[in-house]
Amino acid sequence: MDTDDLSKATYNGIILECEKYNHDLTLQFGILASNCKDDDDYLNKAEAVIKDWLSDDDFEIIADDIFFGASVDLEAFKATLEKLLTNINQIRKIPMNEREYEQW
Repeated sequence: MDTDDLSKATYNGIILECEKYNHDLTLQFGILASNCKDDDDYLNKAEAVIKDWLSDDDFEIIADDIFFGASVDLEAFKATLEKLLTNINQIRKIPMNEREYEQW
């Protein structure tokens, strides 16, 4: 699937939230969509990636890879990831059949 196939809530809560922080982070979550079958699958994989990053002892190295070696405020990055987890939890409260999608 493509990011255009995500529900409006998921797109806004993940993709646009990432874009507020840094376009390189947006790219990571955009690529993730290509390996997903639907909105819930995307949320599950996004959550798994975020939790993996946050729990990794090499968080600074992960950030370095994501942002292609650019200087990163690790606390702001962590706060953004935590915000994404909050958004995911809120989106999951919307049943799949009630989520709105763009009509292309």
